[in-house]
Formats: sequence, structure tokens, C-alpha cells
Amino acid sequence: MKTVSLAYSTREINRNFRIKVSGVDGEGNKVHKLVGVSGAIALIGVEMFNKLLKRAFNNVEDKCVCKLRRGIKFSFYIK
Repeated sequence: MKTVSLAYSTREINRNFRIKVSGVDGEGNKVHKLVGVSGAIALIGVEMFNKLLKRAFNNVEDKCVCKLRRGIKFSFYIK
């Protein structure tokens, strides 16, 4: 099994973004809260989080919203 690591350091992610999660998690519970890097990884996994981070770092606006099919929405707010 291949291990996947984050493309950016947690320090760099936390320095640049506030991450808010809204929607329904895998267990059917409603979620609407600010999360850190470990909380986001717990919800969607490292590979998907890397894809969202890549999109957020390439964004030029103040907010990047990423919606997933499973009913969860990640909002990256630039500090």
C-alpha cells in the first residue's frame, strides 16, 4: 500500500487559510464548523485534501468553495 503525504506543510496551510466544513459527513451527521488540517483529513482523506489544497492555493479570490458529491462543502478563506 502506497502512503500519501500532504503536498503542503500544516504550518503553511494554517498560515494561509481558515477551513470551514458544511454539509453531511459519512455517518449522516450534519457538520458546520471550522476545522484544522487533521479534522479535514479525518473527513475526506489525504489524497482528496491534497486536490482541494491545490485548487485553493491556485485561487486568486478571497474564498475558494469546493463541493464534493458526497454532500460536504469545504470553504477555504484566505487570511
